Amino acid sequence: MSIWTELSPIGHRVEYVDAAGVPTRTLRAGDPDAEAVVFLHGTSGHLEAFARNILAHSEFDVHAIDMLGHGYTGKPAQPYEIADYVQHLLDYFDAVGIQAAHIVGESLGGWVGARAAIDHPERVLSLQLLCAGGTVANPEVMDRIRTSTKNAVATDDVELTRKRLRLLMASEENATEELVEVRHAIYHTPEFVANVDNLLSLQNMERRQRNLLRPEHLARITQPTLIVWGRQNPFGEVPEAARMHENIPGSQLELFEECGHWPQHEQADRYNPLSLEFLRKAAAA
Repeated sequence: MSIWTELSPIGHRVEYVDAAGVPTRTLRAGDPDAEAVVFLHGTSGHLEAFARNILAHSEFDVHAIDMLGHGYTGKPAQPYEIADYVQHLLDYFDAVGIQAAHIVGESLGGWVGARAAIDHPERVLSLQLLCAGGTVANPEVMDRIRTSTKNAVATDDVELTRKRLRLLMASEENATEELVEVRHAIYHTPEFVANVDNLLSLQNMERRQRNLLRPEHLARITQPTLIVWGRQNPFGEVPEAARMHENIPGSQLELFEECGHWPQHEQADRYNPLSLEFLRKAAAA
């Protein structure tokens, strides 16, 4: 199914919200009177990463955003650190009237969501960490992210964008040509090209080290937390997920077989019911 056919059964809108001066692209759907669920993508990603999840979650007030410096959201000329992403997220909350939300964060989005839960617990109702980053600094993985992204941005060859997207998936068929086209168009806007080093700034070892989520940080997460991990995740091995689970009190860990870095997309039929069960319990608590 295409992104369009995934979304067509429900009312939805894509708009730009002024988040403290940063124009922020957001897809909104679902019940505006329900609790908010906010989807956050990974490094160099965009809100389409959650196209297979919006309809299933429409009993909630759904928001999928392009994070600071990503997608079609505004791109301040500075290297982005986790505090910058968290502040942008809170500015978005304030702009659309969200007092507190359930955060679903994939990769970088999980890192940002976890930091928000730690530093601003009153704004986070529950937390989902989908192949979340931020607990290790692996030079090989960091170089893979930086090199594959910059190569795809530096030339108009769509095959490099295709390779970058396929890198995320256990099965190449999940890197659909539609997603490739969406990402290729984003990667080659003048604003994205000019900004790529800023959004890759956490692949710098010194900067990453000072932003890492240490065990003592994770121990401060008190919200209900679901950790979902693909056993073929190219950017983090299963022991990384197990340590998150051990360090976050009361967390739930789910490992997906034959799955890479996008469990919400690669195995949406498994992920969506799991997420909804978790969210309903968290909302009822």
